[in-house]
Amino acid sequence: MRNIADTINRLNSQRRLAEPTWTKANTRLCILPDFGSNPGDLLAWTYIPKRFQPGSPLVVVLHGCTQTAADYSDGSGWSELADKFGFALLFPEQQRKNNPNLCFNWFATEDTARGQGEVCSISQMIEVLRDRLSTDPAKIYVTGLSAGGAMAAAMLATYPEMFKGGAIIAGLPYGSASSIPEAFDRMRGHGLQESRVLADRIRRASDYQGPWPSISVWHGTADRTVDSLNMEAILGQWRSLHELDQAPITGTVNGHRVRKWSNTEGTTVVEAYTINGMGHGTPIQRVGAHSYGSPRPFMLDVGISSTWHIANSWELLGNERTPIVEQEVNAPAQPERRSPRHANRSVSDVIEDALRKAGLLK
Repeated sequence: MRNIADTINRLNSQRRLAEPTWTKANTRLCILPDFGSNPGDLLAWTYIPKRFQPGSPLVVVLHGCTQTAADYSDGSGWSELADKFGFALLFPEQQRKNNPNLCFNWFATEDTARGQGEVCSISQMIEVLRDRLSTDPAKIYVTGLSAGGAMAAAMLATYPEMFKGGAIIAGLPYGSASSIPEAFDRMRGHGLQESRVLADRIRRASDYQGPWPSISVWHGTADRTVDSLNMEAILGQWRSLHELDQAPITGTVNGHRVRKWSNTEGTTVVEAYTINGMGHGTPIQRVGAHSYGSPRPFMLDVGISSTWHIANSWELLGNERTPIVEQEVNAPAQPERRSPRHANRSVSDVIEDALRKAGLLK
């Protein structure tokens, strides 16, 4: 939807759109040049830790609206974790000329169809980095927050052969919207399709016939930007793909509800973390074990590190890996946590205001 982005830019030429409230420079990341035709016109950044060895895994990390690759690297703790365990990181980055709020265009058909737009650009980045670093092609993963989470869902749908697993934080199901008005409806939890329909959207996104990637889904109960009904829609979509009809194993981790579904071989292929009282953002933990990341807008210290737990589920942590839910299945739930004050700041409010001024929403 380049024409829509251009319209918004012109009509907001005298209005400064919301900028990230942090400005710390991140010197960890290096630009990845010359990664292909780049039809989505994205930037690519990488972090290759000193401990990296050929054959190590690769994790693709997608930032949310108003964020940059460096912001998400600093805030989420992925670079810290990569330093410790030696896997490589790829950070695709949106450009303001494509989307004035730096959102990946997860709702635009031309950016979410295999071989086109942003998903094609990200696939090209992965192919080039995989070959240059000799990463293990069977150990490539993708995760993202909000619009980045929805774009992670699009990558898993359009290029499933590339990924062993994915994680969607405060995101939306693939194929649930194809326009800006539909995108805002889905963000509010309106008009979400049934699981079978959503699963068919993924099946039709490529000609892939192999085993589907695993999926980890995270969402806060107090999210005012993306309604938590989207979490259940994503779970239904992927449970249908994996043909999982049984009830999940349930438990608590750090006081938060966890559900896990396993395939016939006993491997967890779908999991869900419901974060009590959390608004819109990535859950991080700054005190205690598994402390990674830095609190800031949309990086919310709620006492659990999604980064560590996602990496743990992907077996990236070597001897530190722990079967979390099985250990804590009977642990008592903790009192509901209040979100940090900045968690109530809604990305959707900023974006909707710009779109209304552009005449694209009523």
